[in-house]
Amino acid sequence: MKLLHIDASPLATQSVSRRLTAQTVDAWAAAHPGLTIEYLDLIKDAPSHLDMDSLGLRLGLDADGLTAEQKRENAVSEALVAQFLAADVVVLGAPMYTFSVPSQLKAWIDRIAQAGRTFRYTASGPQGLAGGKTVVLVSTRGGAYSGTPAELPMDHQESYLRAVLGFFGVTDVRIVRAEGLATGDAGRAKALAAAEEAIRTVTRPLAVEAQLLAA
Repeated sequence: MKLLHIDASPLATQSVSRRLTAQTVDAWAAAHPGLTIEYLDLIKDAPSHLDMDSLGLRLGLDADGLTAEQKRENAVSEALVAQFLAADVVVLGAPMYTFSVPSQLKAWIDRIAQAGRTFRYTASGPQGLAGGKTVVLVSTRGGAYSGTPAELPMDHQESYLRAVLGFFGVTDVRIVRAEGLATGDAGRAKALAAAEEAIRTVTRPLAVEAQLLAA
């Protein structure tokens, strides 16, 4: 089993999402022996945002006619989409930034959203091509957005990521959520406790999960 561990917070050791993704990966490894782990830090190794060079092949340009920079950017996109497709499990750290995701994470999504690789269009509509994997979405945010009618419309973080992953054909999306982190010490402690409990739930060994479902 291959696990891809992705972080997207620029806060280094102060990042809650990085702390929780590390805990999630450790728990998954403990529950699933023989795991192979690959790490992607989207702050240290962020792909550039899409431009005419990175969109070369997607614009229908002939591969032989690509510039050196277009070929380099195409290689970056290919490496990222191949890495994502090869993973059986993805642990994705996604802090909320201005009601959405960090721009580095959006740049990664734009690189792996490739027709013919992660999705395709058919006569009956779009079809995801990256199914059969589990994505553990580690969501962190300063406020509380789940179940609060006033703030729910501002959540373009989890809702966006669920939509994108669904478009790619990923149906097994598990949430580790720490929200209310900026609401004081009590709110932060409550958020972290809820996230750590979620980690224990989403990383259960498959045999234990099957037993619980059959009970």
